[in-house]
Amino acid sequence: MIRKYKQSDLQTLRQITAICFAKVSIDKNIEDRFGRIGDMAWEERKMSHIDDDAAANPDGLFVAEVEGEIAGYITTRLNRSTRIGGIPNLAVLPQFQRRGIGRQLIEKALAYLRAEGMLYARIETLEQNPIGTSFYPSMGFTEVARQIHYIQPLSESSD
Repeated sequence: MIRKYKQSDLQTLRQITAICFAKVSIDKNIEDRFGRIGDMAWEERKMSHIDDDAAANPDGLFVAEVEGEIAGYITTRLNRSTRIGGIPNLAVLPQFQRRGIGRQLIEKALAYLRAEGMLYARIETLEQNPIGTSFYPSMGFTEVARQIHYIQPLSESSD
């Protein structure tokens, strides 16, 4: 079942984020290369993205449930001036993957974006994410660019 987000879902969605993005997160890549930054682990930085998505567009956040358990979620953003909607985050817990839940979440998000007047939907993934790089094209998305992310410490003892 795909349903609308409720505020009470937020902590569970944050936990799902930490689990699902461990191998496909820029924040994790940074921590693997440079160590923990300040007092915040990569998981907390990535989970804050879900906080931002829920605050920015709670009506465009959808939750997948299997037998009453939250199995995954998808977030959306609206840009009414460009009419390009975004899908910033999509996650399905490993034990629920390969059941079509991700596909249902994408379909729900696309229907929502259409209903909100968006003409295009945009989604991103990392090259190191083999699921995303094959799944998104299978859902009708077309690759239009690749981006390289760089980071540089700003002091000798950056921590």
